Amino acid sequence: MGRSRRTIPEELLLLALDPATGTTAQPQSLDLGLAGAQLVELALAGRIAPDGDRIAVVVPRPTGDPTLDCALELLRRRGAPVRAVHWIGGPRLGLRQTYLSHLERCGMVHAVAGQMCGVLPTTRYQATDTEISREIRTRLDSAIRTGVPPDPRTAALAALAHAVGLGKHLYPGNEGRSSRSRLRDLIRHDPMGGLVAHAVMDVQNGVAAQPRRSPAPAGRQAAPGGRPAPEPARGVPMQPRRGSMARAVAH
Repeated sequence: MGRSRRTIPEELLLLALDPATGTTAQPQSLDLGLAGAQLVELALAGRIAPDGDRIAVVVPRPTGDPTLDCALELLRRRGAPVRAVHWIGGPRLGLRQTYLSHLERCGMVHAVAGQMCGVLPTTRYQATDTEISREIRTRLDSAIRTGVPPDPRTAALAALAHAVGLGKHLYPGNEGRSSRSRLRDLIRHDPMGGLVAHAVMDVQNGVAAQPRRSPAPAGRQAAPGGRPAPEPARGVPMQPRRGSMARAVAH
């Protein structure tokens, strides 16, 4: 994959970067969004594909992007399709900083050292070419304003921006309410972006990663091993277990 095109993780991070403060909006959910954006980018590159709510590696060949190839290799090592919510909810320590450093090396941002409360060292990041950020924002604005189905890359970016909560950052206040609503609606235009965006929101909402077990019907006890106990035949009373009556009398 050539480097003439910005990746979706890069674009999502540039969207989240506040030009006034040099910090990123929604930092905690943004980490989840970046992990999801990697999946979308790998899908667009033909390396992975959705398999229900799971992600399967279909072409393990490297893309040429070190950060994406690291994610691809981790997926390949799983040996079987992995649920998107498992992947996105897994540990992603330093992913945001990895992409900030990458953008700095590419000359898209520059780091500004500072201090918090005059003591703690901090680092802010300022965009070096605001035209890039404006171009990304213009694509979203155009998709929202015209209602024309966007290309898969823009649709996936919109879905992820909504999923991590950037709508209020990009379109604040009451005047931005309709734009935020339309941003959310763009999620339906890209199946992979939609799958990943919903997984990001599920992780944030604390949805269990494992499929939920159906509860046993009322009146039935769970047998050892978690299996529902068999129901008695209709009209035939259940016989007490051997020794259970004696224990009941003893009590």
